[in-house]
Amino acid sequence: MTAQQLFNQIQKKQSFLCIGLDVDLNKIPQHLLQEEDPIFSFNKAIIDATHHLAVAYKPNTAFYEAYGLKGWQALEKTIAYINKNHPEIFTIADAKRGDIGNTSRMYAKAFLEDLEFDSVTVAPYMGKDSVEPFLEFENKFAIMLALTSNVGAFDFQVKKVEDMELYKQVLETSKTWQHADRLMYVVGATKAEYLTEIRKLVPDSFLLVPGVGAQGGSLQEVCKYGMNSKVGLLINSSRGVIYASNNEDFAEKAQQEAQKLQAEMAEILSK
Repeated sequence: MTAQQLFNQIQKKQSFLCIGLDVDLNKIPQHLLQEEDPIFSFNKAIIDATHHLAVAYKPNTAFYEAYGLKGWQALEKTIAYINKNHPEIFTIADAKRGDIGNTSRMYAKAFLEDLEFDSVTVAPYMGKDSVEPFLEFENKFAIMLALTSNVGAFDFQVKKVEDMELYKQVLETSKTWQHADRLMYVVGATKAEYLTEIRKLVPDSFLLVPGVGAQGGSLQEVCKYGMNSKVGLLINSSRGVIYASNNEDFAEKAQQEAQKLQAEMAEILSK
């Protein structure tokens, strides 16, 4: 998928919503545990109920790896289901990989070629040779951690090195890497006040923004400071949508929560 195709979907759906498929068997409706593959059954129901409201889905791979082979098979089935039935939807493997050389290349192959995700999240701590292998795939993206929404982000990311915050150095340096046009960046919604500075460094890139909803981030604030001429934002909501109910009406309630976010986004876009 190209960035233009993603923008086209945003325009068509009047939405820049990304739904995080972070499946915890302790939180899903109990009746699904009787299914042969409860993780996939849960995801399928969520996708069927929300695909017209979302432009992206983001499974966090830890929630699948935790269940071993069965979890990984559920992830495979989930991405295959999206690609077959809703190929216009942008898919993100939230794996936060970050290694070098052949190891990084194999991670890239696993997610972008074998599983056929459109993108994968990566950690930049080891530098360009840990990220560039993910950028070798045409019409695929690496979504690099820039300024995250967690409390520990302040341990390193905003520290100054030679009078520039580390996250700014990461952004500036990444623009020099091969195929840097295939980079997107993770910026937490709880750091909305930093978005003005981030947009000065990466004005045209898409930003994946987690933290709206359960973590307290403001959609209005993120859009005020982070939106560009082609929107340039993917606002992720996970728990706030998929766990709106743990009863048999879970998919209906997820749809309602997604609809609220989409309506708010449509209003923002209309302005």
